[in-house]
Amino acid sequence: MTQHVLLNNVDHHDLRVITRRDAALGDAVMLAHTFPAEFRALQAHYPIVYQKTADGLSFQAVALLGLQPEQNLYLGPSGWEAAYIPLALQRQPFLIGRDGYSLQVHVDLDSPRLSRGEAGEGEPLFLPQGGSTAYLQRISDILGAIHHGVQHADELLRALLAHDLLEPFVLESQDSHGQTHQLSGFYTLHEERLAALQADSLAELHAPGHLQAIYMMLASQSQFAALIDRQARRRTAHG
Repeated sequence: MTQHVLLNNVDHHDLRVITRRDAALGDAVMLAHTFPAEFRALQAHYPIVYQKTADGLSFQAVALLGLQPEQNLYLGPSGWEAAYIPLALQRQPFLIGRDGYSLQVHVDLDSPRLSRGEAGEGEPLFLPQGGSTAYLQRISDILGAIHHGVQHADELLRALLAHDLLEPFVLESQDSHGQTHQLSGFYTLHEERLAALQADSLAELHAPGHLQAIYMMLASQSQFAALIDRQARRRTAHG
């Protein structure tokens, strides 16, 4: 359940956000939505792939964190086990709101990440005089980056589809009980078609900066081995 409201320093003056990473706080997820401007930061840690949108009419880029639903292989007993956390998770429990053409910061009051009062756990959002804390300013910057990044995501997707560069794939893995699971419903880059593109097509992709995002996505494919290794180590740890 969610309760999204406009954040303000009157009703929420004592609100705090718990920033540690824990399954109980909503971090037990197998993927995080992302956008091309974030690919460079993500590719060193997570596979970047596409999945169909909920309506089945388009595609959304995601960073894979696990190989099964509600599985985050980067979430360990001591918190997050990677140097970079996707912005889609860093921004929680905040959302982008809109008032006409102006962007606003909204908060989900039902989020388990929230606490209240001076004795509450977490980062305060407002100073005693009512101004924003450095933490809240950082959240505003993250939401702004997501907003602008998503706007450019459609351009890359159109280019990938125009050159027929997305292909479905299936990945097999085993859970902690030794049962085999198939990861399907995701799409990756078709490397042979990319390699076969003519110079004019490559120039068309390079001009708006799409080639860099494509190469970052290609580089991220090496993280599938790391993801499978994390799965195997977790299976061994659970006997």
